[in-house]
Amino acid sequence: MAMTTPSPALGAGRRSFPDRFLGGVERIGNKLPDPFMLFLILFLVVAVVSTAMAWANVAVTVPGATEETVIKGFFTAEGLSWFTTTLGANYLGFPPLATVLPILLAVGVAEKSGLLSALIRKAFGSAPRWALPYAVGFVGVIGSIMSDAAFVVIPPLAALVFKAAGRHPVAGLLGGFAAAGAGYSTSMLVTSLDALFSGITTAVTETLPNPGSPVNPLSNYFFNFASALVLILLAGFIIDKILEPRLTRQGVPTEETAGEDAGDAGQPGTDAPAPSAAPSPALSATLTPVERRGVAWAVAAGAAVAAVIVVGAVLPDSPWRNEDGGYLPKSPLLSSIVFIVFVLFTVPGLVYGKITGTIASGKDVPRVMGASIKDMSGFLVLAFILGQFIALFNWSGIGNWIAVAGASGLESIGLTGYPAIIGFILLASVLNLFIISGSAMWTLMAAVFVPMFALLGFEPAFIQGAFRVGDSATQILTPLNPYMIVLLTMLRKYEPQAGLGTVIARMLPFTVLFWIAWVAVLTVFFVFGLPMGPGNGIYIDG
Repeated sequence: MAMTTPSPALGAGRRSFPDRFLGGVERIGNKLPDPFMLFLILFLVVAVVSTAMAWANVAVTVPGATEETVIKGFFTAEGLSWFTTTLGANYLGFPPLATVLPILLAVGVAEKSGLLSALIRKAFGSAPRWALPYAVGFVGVIGSIMSDAAFVVIPPLAALVFKAAGRHPVAGLLGGFAAAGAGYSTSMLVTSLDALFSGITTAVTETLPNPGSPVNPLSNYFFNFASALVLILLAGFIIDKILEPRLTRQGVPTEETAGEDAGDAGQPGTDAPAPSAAPSPALSATLTPVERRGVAWAVAAGAAVAAVIVVGAVLPDSPWRNEDGGYLPKSPLLSSIVFIVFVLFTVPGLVYGKITGTIASGKDVPRVMGASIKDMSGFLVLAFILGQFIALFNWSGIGNWIAVAGASGLESIGLTGYPAIIGFILLASVLNLFIISGSAMWTLMAAVFVPMFALLGFEPAFIQGAFRVGDSATQILTPLNPYMIVLLTMLRKYEPQAGLGTVIARMLPFTVLFWIAWVAVLTVFFVFGLPMGPGNGIYIDG
């Protein structure tokens, strides 16, 4: 799809400051090497730095640990032995693979059979176009209940929703990822993350002389609910008023180009007019009688599967319960999210395909699954070097050193009161660029800051709530987030020349505005002394 030359009316001189700024970020970011080469360079940098630190006998004591962590060097006998014996394990152990591949197989069945398109056309065909960005914001923000699966499922579905309604699919794709990522630590529902964070906080407070109110999975519920409402509305506003208009000004294609016309289509930073946003005939809101029958049977099949899962989970002797007979903080049920998503996509997809004829026989099943994996072949190649880099980063101990050094630095400043809380959030936001595992970072930071702020009179639940802001808002900006590469792969179907700078520039408004709004919600709770959750306030009594 060739693009026309930008007209003078759309020239750079007429662009707003935010548009020029984001364009500059995008151009600078796109000067970064290709993701594979970028992470190869980063791997070598970590290898050299870790070796120098190892020769200097650098070590760090993680608060709460019984032994110090000694930095291990790559270019040492131990390091080279580790690398040569774990090359395959580093690749296959790359965290997103276990989530991405099974879900891609299942989504492939639901998508290639036509079920997803039919469901979206039926659900959104008559819906007002203005509401779609807010719907994407809602699904994205509460999507953390799906854990990491949210990063794989929500963006492409949001793109299909937008395309079916005649809006820009890339706005749905990027908006879905941003809402799911930048709002990951909040939800209107209680998730496994609430249980995980509260468990870490409780473990830290056990040694405090005045630990404040007990912390449980509901200790941040009021704050989470209020934050989710604000972020949902804000996500919809950003998608509708900032992201989609900018995509139109840049002339980003609304159809998947799959590398065609890459010479002049979708050039980052251009102001070429956008092609028509009208939906394609294949995504007409009108369903044929066969499609309607297929949707009905598919929905019934999905409901039956869901009912079986619910019954299996609530049985007194359910194998999905933990040793205590519950589900939180850890249980086989919470560890089965990928399986649950897999069957809830696969079974209805097969039923729909059988009724409509898109899946005529058993041999069609591996065909449609293979097609979905083929679409992500570029990611599978990138996953090799990403797995090596992350494995080295963790094995060397540099991640722990960065987190502890940053936390200790803020502690040594001696700030008190609410400015110290803001500094704490800023530190978490910066560390989140390097350590995207919320549980790992909270484990490190809680051990330092929960006791410190408790001595200043702050409830541990309040500090935990403040951490949530920094834990999520910036993770959609860092290339260390492996799901950003998944998103880039999806984006390149529309913009073959898109790079990390493209993604970062388009995520930046979400990060900045989410961070400001989220801090504002926390400030309201602080100023008015509102409870963070049932039985958990701002200050420790007495």
